[in-house]
Amino acid sequence: MADIALARAPETAREIRHARRLSVGAKCAMPVAVLLGIGFLAPMVAILAYSFATPRSFDVFRSFTLENFAGLFDPANTVWLSFAWSVGFALFTVAILAVVAYPIAYGLNAVFGRWAGLISVLFVFPLFVSENVRLYGWVLFFIKNGVLDGTLRWLGFSGGPEVLYTPGVTLFGMAYTYLPFMLFPMTLGLALVPRDLVDAARDLGAGRLLIWREIELPLAMPGILIGMLLTFVLAVGATAEAKILGGQSIIVISHDIEIAFTYSQNWPLGSALAVVVSVFIAALTLVALSKLDLDRMLGRR
Repeated sequence: MADIALARAPETAREIRHARRLSVGAKCAMPVAVLLGIGFLAPMVAILAYSFATPRSFDVFRSFTLENFAGLFDPANTVWLSFAWSVGFALFTVAILAVVAYPIAYGLNAVFGRWAGLISVLFVFPLFVSENVRLYGWVLFFIKNGVLDGTLRWLGFSGGPEVLYTPGVTLFGMAYTYLPFMLFPMTLGLALVPRDLVDAARDLGAGRLLIWREIELPLAMPGILIGMLLTFVLAVGATAEAKILGGQSIIVISHDIEIAFTYSQNWPLGSALAVVVSVFIAALTLVALSKLDLDRMLGRR
């Protein structure tokens, strides 16, 4: 028995070393994991630590207080008005883009044919230009004596409407900026709808509205929800549109966070604001992902 145990010992040691050895997939994922750890987890840990630091100090990891969060949840604090504006803008942006992007996504899948690639490039191309540059272009378009106003005067009208620095033009800028982020997930979702299933329903006498409601919309819903979620998350954190097009007539939550970190030099308060917004977005993301069939979208079944 002792000889058998001694003979078995090297095999056991080899099995243990083999079990501890990383798989090929884990080794390939290691650079991505390191990048995420440095670029995502480390800043999040720092922000979380600062949110519990003494207000208007840099005593991170050396103090612990809930004073920053208590100040945020004070009924007299107006930061929740900024948060409401951000969420409201994000919801309206999602609603507008859902209506605007769906016909375009349907056209890219079923109507445009060989022109679909070119049209997709036209929607992607603005992303290669800085967002601020594009927004200042709209300022030149809407400003008094600008492109719109000058064109209308040249046509004999009294001038263009004064829409610049209003909540409406801020919403327009957000819809313009985040259109691709709604369009392409929605296009992917519609691409998952089997055309033979639609043809079979049509052969059985189903009308266009019935096919859309019972077949296309449910099967494309994962892509639509991803587009909505991505657009909402980006729109909640939008700052440039409210600054450049809105002229800061409306203060959004991201602007309050920026002010806390810069002019106020109150990093703990800014961190607490960022933590609250992050928790809200994370909870919303988990709820949305729980309703998605990721296996089907990835082609696993």
